[in-house]
Amino acid sequence: MKIHNFLSLSLLFLTLFSCAGRINGSLSADGSAALSINMSLEPRMTAMIRSFGAAMGQTNGSILDAAAIAKSMSAAPGIASVSLKNTSPSAVEGTVRLSKAGEFLAAANNGNNQKKFIVFEQGNGGRCEINISRTNGPVILELLSQEIADYLNALMAPIATGENLNKAEYLELVAAMYNKAVSDEIAGSRIRASINFPGSITSVKGGTFSGRRADFDISLLDLLVLETPFSIEAAWK
Repeated sequence: MKIHNFLSLSLLFLTLFSCAGRINGSLSADGSAALSINMSLEPRMTAMIRSFGAAMGQTNGSILDAAAIAKSMSAAPGIASVSLKNTSPSAVEGTVRLSKAGEFLAAANNGNNQKKFIVFEQGNGGRCEINISRTNGPVILELLSQEIADYLNALMAPIATGENLNKAEYLELVAAMYNKAVSDEIAGSRIRASINFPGSITSVKGGTFSGRRADFDISLLDLLVLETPFSIEAAWK
C-alpha cells in the first residue's frame, strides 16, 4: 500500500486527518462544485503515518505527495479535476472539482431506507445534503480506495468498520493500540469549511450562514465514530 493513497480520503472528506485544515468552496446551480483546499498534518498524526510508512517499506521523508494524491483522487467517481501542490513535506494546497455533486460516489446509495450520501436539488430554490452513517461509510471508503479503507480499518474507525462503538470507547481503543497522544489529537481536531451556494441561503443544518455562504465546524471524532449519523444541509432560494 502507498502512503499517498492512505491520505486521499482526508482531502475528499474535508481534510479528515488534519488538525490544521481548511476548505473554501462553491456549488453551482448545475451541481458542479469547486473546492480550494489547504491541509497540514499535525505532529502526532504525522509521526503515526511515518511509522506506518516505515513498516510498509517507505524509506523517503515525505508525508504528503501532492502529485501522487492528485493522481489517486482523480480516479474517484464524480471527480472532474484535481490540482494540488506541496507547500511543505506535510502540507498540501490546491483545488478539487466535482462534475455533479449529486452523482459523486452515487453507488453508495444502495442501502434499504438509507439516506443518499449527497442529495442535490435545484429548481425554485435548491437544497444540498450530505449524509454519512455506519451503513454507507464503509461503502464510500471502498469506492474511493481499498487502501483508504484498509488504513481506516487499521485505525479501527467505525466509519470504516461499521462497529458499534461510542466516542469514549473509540478513543480508549486508539490510545491502547497506538498511544494517548494520538487519541487526544483526534479528540481535539476540528474540520472547518466555508461553502458558497447558488442562491441566498434560507436554512442550514449543522452550521451557520450569511447570504450565500455557509460555515461548518465539525468534530473529527464525530465523523470517525458516527455514534449518530453525520448530516449537514443547506437550502437556498
